[in-house]
Amino acid sequence: MSDYAAPLKDMQFVIEELIGLGEISSLPEFAEVTPDLVEQVLDEAGKFAAEVLAPLNRVGDTHPAKLENGVVTTPPGFKEAYRRFVDAGWNGLAGEAEFGGQALPHIVSLAVAEIWNSANMAFCLCPMLTSGVLEALKSKGSAEQRKRFLPKLTSGDWTGTMNLTEPQAGSDLSAVRTRAEPQPDGTYKLFGQKIFITYGEHDFTENIIHLVLARTPDAPEGTRGISLFIVPKFLLDDQGRPAQRNDVRCVSIEHKMGIHASPTCVLAYGDQGGATGYLVGKENEGLRYMFIMMNHARLGVGLEGVAMAERAYQHALWYAKQRVQGRELGAKSGDRVTIIHHPDVRRMLMSMKSQTEAMRALAYTAAGALDLASHHADPEKRGQQQALVDLLTPIVKGWCTEQAVEISSLGVQIHGGMGFIEETGAAQFYRDVRITTIYEGTTGIQAMDLVSRKVAAERGATMRAVLARLAALDGQLEKAAEPDLQAIRVPLTAALKALEESTHWVVATAASAPDWVAASAVPYLKLAGTTLGGALMAQAALIASKRLSAADADVSFYRAKLHTARFYAEHMLTQAPALAQTIMTGAQSSMALEESQF
Repeated sequence: MSDYAAPLKDMQFVIEELIGLGEISSLPEFAEVTPDLVEQVLDEAGKFAAEVLAPLNRVGDTHPAKLENGVVTTPPGFKEAYRRFVDAGWNGLAGEAEFGGQALPHIVSLAVAEIWNSANMAFCLCPMLTSGVLEALKSKGSAEQRKRFLPKLTSGDWTGTMNLTEPQAGSDLSAVRTRAEPQPDGTYKLFGQKIFITYGEHDFTENIIHLVLARTPDAPEGTRGISLFIVPKFLLDDQGRPAQRNDVRCVSIEHKMGIHASPTCVLAYGDQGGATGYLVGKENEGLRYMFIMMNHARLGVGLEGVAMAERAYQHALWYAKQRVQGRELGAKSGDRVTIIHHPDVRRMLMSMKSQTEAMRALAYTAAGALDLASHHADPEKRGQQQALVDLLTPIVKGWCTEQAVEISSLGVQIHGGMGFIEETGAAQFYRDVRITTIYEGTTGIQAMDLVSRKVAAERGATMRAVLARLAALDGQLEKAAEPDLQAIRVPLTAALKALEESTHWVVATAASAPDWVAASAVPYLKLAGTTLGGALMAQAALIASKRLSAADADVSFYRAKLHTARFYAEHMLTQAPALAQTIMTGAQSSMALEESQF
């Protein structure tokens, strides 16, 4: 089994050189966020991940979470690792200073989250959901709610969950039936059942804060009648300490394909008189509030795709460098070589490496835009950056996770038959990452959000603005003497044109043939991810080309950047025109058969 080492140099390159840490550091809130600080934080996170979290990843897979008599026990070592995680201050990295957090920008906290997920995704799901609860309550909780819950959630002494899904509803939140009955003291009593609740019960902390969607008695039908409630596992006394057990119980945990260490719970509310809940904001506004947490989680899940792709790549690379099999191509005698010498293995490794770098660049771009949208002094700039975050969120979530499944599958393939054997570890990465395309909204849901709410609804304005900025790349590449840059130019230009034409088709077709656009939504999302990721790879290659002339340049690193970007252009960007063809001509055949013909 390979060891995990955080790709610190590439992370710092993306943050500091590709995205530009300087613009974020120029914001008053982040004036102290220097390259040295970022390097120190990432380095320490990498050490913690390698020494504490990564060794438990296999343990969690083979010793899953267990439920006995309503009590969930996490795998050996997980509870102790969580305490070390909290004591080191990692949970509050991006939390508000007012509540004990370190108030670092998203561009840094997201990079650290990549490290945690690569080391042990099942462990990281717990703090990831807590951070989403923090975002929701920070924005929509009352002053009293923030005072009572945010300090402990920020420190990690308590954890948080998101309770949306019900057995009969699935992704259709308009079908939520959990009811909330108002009480004379201003609280509510909740009755119902929620499923697929990650870390809904565990032994890490003394309290768990559930955010629950439910309906009040007079609520209108559909999504307009959903409210959001805080339902603690333990109610708090006058000093804010956990006291009486609330009427919420874990009645079962799922037996899953992967992420075995993470307890996915069925929670029952109100079996003994009603679970006490506290309304967040106004009645019937709950889904809008929950989307704050959902969008935060969607970026987090997209980042899980980046992280698992990186981990699968590192493991496959380790195996390819030590597995001896066959001679060099064309050699009839001599020593046998490790499989990294074989061209097809090289192709697969380059596919894994280049796509992971493109995914990382896109996810970090979204994080940087989120920082600017939240803190820039210019309202117009904030609006532009928020529009970019909104556009990129479904792409990061959908595209990064879909590619991570493919990359993890390539990792199994590189191992050959040994990849199908659990002991080598490659299969775990494939099993663990498979959920990422499903939870927090399937790829189809992300794609529909992209084409309907983010493209058609604004008539392609934000996507066209992005494409207009990227058009300058063609001129920069055209002037470059570097052969790798010249090779990148042609497929990149074709990909940008394909995305522009497909965007025009979506805008023009959405009103008259919405089912055609829906049928083409996933190919459009894949085209957007492939193209925008490729554009960022081209920008990285331009930066690398310039850096090579410096006297102290890391020639090996920057040369690898150029070659990797060229591979991406020649192997991934060349798929863009075909995707555009599918989008603009393939929808009708998708809908052609009658139900009885399937």
